[in-house]
Amino acid sequence: MTSIDLNADLGEGFGRWRLTDDERLLSVVTSANVACGFHAGDASTMRRVCELAAGRGVRIGAQVSYRDLAGFGRRAMDVPPAELAAEVAYQIGALEVFARAAGARVAYVKPHGALYNRVVRDEEQAGAVVDGVLLADATLPVLGLPGSRLLELAGKAGLPVVTEAFADRAYTDGGTLVPRGQEGAVVTDPESVVARSVDLARRREVDARSGRRIEVRARSLCLHGDTPGAVDLARRVRDALEASGVRVEAFV
Repeated sequence: MTSIDLNADLGEGFGRWRLTDDERLLSVVTSANVACGFHAGDASTMRRVCELAAGRGVRIGAQVSYRDLAGFGRRAMDVPPAELAAEVAYQIGALEVFARAAGARVAYVKPHGALYNRVVRDEEQAGAVVDGVLLADATLPVLGLPGSRLLELAGKAGLPVVTEAFADRAYTDGGTLVPRGQEGAVVTDPESVVARSVDLARRREVDARSGRRIEVRARSLCLHGDTPGAVDLARRVRDALEASGVRVEAFV
C-alpha cells in the first residue's frame, strides 16, 4: 500500500500571540515541524507543542530558520557558514530539551522559509545547515525539496534524507517552488489542494504553474498551518488520501 507522511509547521507564535491551531492540527498530521525560536516560537510554546505532539504520537521535528523573528524567517539573509551551523545546532538543542521532557526526541530537521528556499541551490548555506545538524545529532533525518543541494549534501554526509512535496504551493517546470512574491505562488482553492495531495501521494506527480505535468517523488506532504481554514483543509486532505487507499503514517 502507498503511504505518506503529513507534516505541518507548528508552534508558530510567542508570548500571547499564536498563529497556528496546534492542538487541532496535531489530531491530523503525523509529523510536527516545531518553530525553535528564530522565526517564531518561545520556550513555553515549544514545551507545550512537544507535550501535545508526544501525547498524540506525532513525531517532533526541529524547524530551523534564519534569526529573523520580525520577518517570520522569510527575508533573505547572508549568514556566515560557521555562524549558521552553530545557530542550526542551537535551535535543535533547544527543542530537544522540551522533546525529552515530554518523553520523546527530536526526530528530524526541516529548514523554514527563506532558509528552506536558499538551500535548494546554495551549496554554502546548505553545507552549513548540514554541519549544524551533524553538530547536534549525526543520526537526524533532514526533510527538504527533492533535488535540492541540501538533501544532496546531507546524503553525502551520511544523514538520512526525506523528500517532501507541497499541495498548496505552485511548482516551476524544474520542480522548485514558485517564490511567494509571485502571483499564483500559493494554491488557495481547497478542491485543488485536495486533488493535488492525492496526485502527489499516489502518482508522484503534480501540475506545474505552466500546466506541465511534472514528477515529484516525496515521502512527506506539507500542510501549511498558517492559512485560513488550515485545520479543516488538513482534515479533508487526510480523509481524501485514506479514501484513495493511501496509508498516512510518519516517515520515522
